[in-house]
Amino acid sequence: MATLSPPSADALRATLPDLADDIIAAIVSEVPDYARAMEGRFGEVVRFGVTIALSRFVDVLSGAKPKSDSQARDTYVRLGAGEYRAGRSLDALLAAYRVGAKVAWRRFVDAGTNAGFEPDTLYDLGAGMFAYIDEISAESAAGFAEAQSDAAGESQRRRRALVRLLVQEPPAAEETVRTAAQAAGWTLPRLLAAVVAGESAEPERTDELDGIAARLARRLGPGAVGAAVGGIAIVLLPDPEGPGRRRALESALSGDLAALGPAVVWPEAATSLRRASAAFRLAEQGRLGECGGGGDPSSTGQSSASPGGGSSANLVVAVEHLPALLLAAEPALAADLARSRLAPLDALAAGPRERLVETLRAWLDRPGQVQAVAAALEVHPQTVRYRLKQLRELFGERLDDPEARFELALALRAADGVRYT
Repeated sequence: MATLSPPSADALRATLPDLADDIIAAIVSEVPDYARAMEGRFGEVVRFGVTIALSRFVDVLSGAKPKSDSQARDTYVRLGAGEYRAGRSLDALLAAYRVGAKVAWRRFVDAGTNAGFEPDTLYDLGAGMFAYIDEISAESAAGFAEAQSDAAGESQRRRRALVRLLVQEPPAAEETVRTAAQAAGWTLPRLLAAVVAGESAEPERTDELDGIAARLARRLGPGAVGAAVGGIAIVLLPDPEGPGRRRALESALSGDLAALGPAVVWPEAATSLRRASAAFRLAEQGRLGECGGGGDPSSTGQSSASPGGGSSANLVVAVEHLPALLLAAEPALAADLARSRLAPLDALAAGPRERLVETLRAWLDRPGQVQAVAAALEVHPQTVRYRLKQLRELFGERLDDPEARFELALALRAADGVRYT
């Protein structure tokens, strides 16, 4: 940019007193978003920004060090931030800068011509003017982006706080939750369910778990909110039983393991979280086996997807594993049940014991159906009859008592289908 002599710079400065008013009038006329915005505090800030911009530009042209350069930059940054907070895009402000540059350029050309500027000087003046507008536009864009980032961060912080408040025990007061939900911009749903998507006992991984929860919440849409709570990455999913919600959740997981708690009214969110957390832990250990929804005992803990809406390979649905969750809730009691009800088998060697346990499980699932038991075990029906004779010698009338059979089935699952640590 060419440097102007002091007399030439003074010729431009002489236009400044009235130029700011002309620029403001042009902006109001040509930028619709600002037709009514130039009153009050906003109008004062814009007028100050225009005055500073013009004075600063002439200082640069004259080779003088601009006064209050950091103050000027802060002005344009604040203008950009103000556009975000006012709910406008940056387009209107950038358009205002272009309108201002056009008006200033015309006035400077007239002043420069009258002062005898060389044509090359006028060309340089125009190039410098529009380069300068690009510079302050960038400063306002930075202010806009910073305000946007701050708002997003504050919104995310409030939503994480809301998640923690919803699942805390004992429950927070309903009015406290409603106030937090309003501050977070989140509508409390009629029903919600907790989704557990990660767990860690390491405190330093809280940020990582927050990230896992936030990513899953974003994939599920604007209604979902997520946070790390007590070493667990959770998402609260509104309307979990709505059309397509299960499928959307399975797709959002992208192959990662997660557990879905039961649908509850929002004041009972902690209950849904407890169930989902217990199911997630058992699934991670591969200990669900037969205890939920008739899964394959050789599976890793997740039942396969089915047309009837069962769990996907990566989504464990807590309500489909209630017997396992019941046993897991009292592991010592479950171990006592297994030891006491299966005690008649203790005296057997490992091989015979394993075969009789296998037969007992199959027979309890298909009482009185020798052919079906034989097919399930892939043995001859006579082998089944022989083993049943041995079982009757060990368990006696308990095999004919419905209550005792239920206890034996539960004991078998406590001993083999699910293990607790």
